[in-house]
Amino acid sequence: MRHIISVLMENEPGALSRVVGLFSQRNYNIDSLTVAPTEDSTLSRLTLTTSGDDARIEQITKHLNRIVDVVKLVDLTEGAHIERELMLIKVKAIGAQRAEIKRTADIFRGQIVDMTQSVFTVQLTGTGDKLDAFIAALGDNTVLEVARTGVSGIARGDKVLGL
Repeated sequence: MRHIISVLMENEPGALSRVVGLFSQRNYNIDSLTVAPTEDSTLSRLTLTTSGDDARIEQITKHLNRIVDVVKLVDLTEGAHIERELMLIKVKAIGAQRAEIKRTADIFRGQIVDMTQSVFTVQLTGTGDKLDAFIAALGDNTVLEVARTGVSGIARGDKVLGL
């Protein structure tokens, strides 16, 4: 099962390397990884997705909690949460395709952020399933390039990961 793990960690050189090294040493896979500073410049939020059964996820969280740079950790998939991913996708847009791509982007609430005579670049945010559905709706022949950020997530409501 897929899990989204949110980690509040010290914003120090080598902290990310220690987290990624743990996954490498234990032969765990990271499906996506995002890191950015928080409102407190001394802390960063690392959000990663990984897959595994409950025992494996428990091992991962135990190992992560032992890393000195980790301040707090939560498995977001255990409760109500919001997750989003950003995708920039470059597609061929020639002739009648241009209107069809524009309609498809509108249906998925995407935005055309760049255009040339033959290419549109569409920005889209949402769950990974939504982004995958957009790619499928476009078809294989139109997609030229895809860049995705990976999942960012946060607990719903009053729950706060902070100290």
